[in-house]
Amino acid sequence: MPAGTTHLRIELITLPLWIALFYLFIDTSWLSVALFGGAYLFSSLFLSPDLDLRHNAARRRWGLLGFIWLPYTKVFKHRGVSHSLLFGTLTRLGYLALLAVLIGFALSYWNVWNPSATRLPWTKLDLGVVGVLLAGLWLPNILHALVDRVDSLLPRRRRRYRAYR
Repeated sequence: MPAGTTHLRIELITLPLWIALFYLFIDTSWLSVALFGGAYLFSSLFLSPDLDLRHNAARRRWGLLGFIWLPYTKVFKHRGVSHSLLFGTLTRLGYLALLAVLIGFALSYWNVWNPSATRLPWTKLDLGVVGVLLAGLWLPNILHALVDRVDSLLPRRRRRYRAYR
């Protein structure tokens, strides 16, 4: 399988192409393009399908918060559901949402935060913005899984090691 740095290079090298295609065929609004590009970068750097590995660069990028992915590594085995084209990103987003809910419950239990007194910054859910963000989050993960699948179809090259005298 390609190394994590190879996946990241492929994702970042193709980013300008995806942004151009998004701009040309989906939405010409610069805000939408920026949201798509930002979500794509965030997903490439922080939501890699390889977060199901105990030691990986994506987890190290989380810095001190990297420990939050340890339970994820216990639940999801490498190249399992976390590498699914449809469910891979959904598992990571669902995991982050579950953590946010647990933190919210803990804060309200300790009377640090009162959710009923909190007014959300939006009044209506803009499905266009949600769609743009989801596309940006999903695309690098789909690319990662496809690169893994293509690589597994290629014949293995045998490496010959020579003893230099």
